[in-house]
Amino acid sequence: MRILYFMLIIGLATSACAQKAEKITTNQKQQVMDFNKITNETVKKAIEALENGDKSWYSYFTENPTMTDDGNRVDFKSFFAKALGEEKFLSIDKVENDGKDIYGNFKAGKWGIFKVFFKFHQNPEGKFDRLDIGQSN
Repeated sequence: MRILYFMLIIGLATSACAQKAEKITTNQKQQVMDFNKITNETVKKAIEALENGDKSWYSYFTENPTMTDDGNRVDFKSFFAKALGEEKFLSIDKVENDGKDIYGNFKAGKWGIFKVFFKFHQNPEGKFDRLDIGQSN
């Protein structure tokens, strides 16, 4: 009886290991960001490009825009070479300054989720020559 029981356990274990793993799917819908709260069309298009990892993001800025992150000056192009498509708004909670100041929850890659602001400074030609980002309250 012990041998039969042992063989049964070995047989079940072997067949379980031979089964292919099934892909687990869920019925959760992906949350879609509502950009309509952003009233400045250029900011809206730039944020959409950022969210999609689209390099057209850079076309909304001057050649060498000033950028600060929590008040510290950083290199715009180096910063977004890593962040583009990896970091994104999860919600837009407040828009101010004619649609150029955006506040909301932001997923900052491996760093986590934070309440942040993005403050775009637009020159007379319509391009952004400065971007200030940082944590907000």
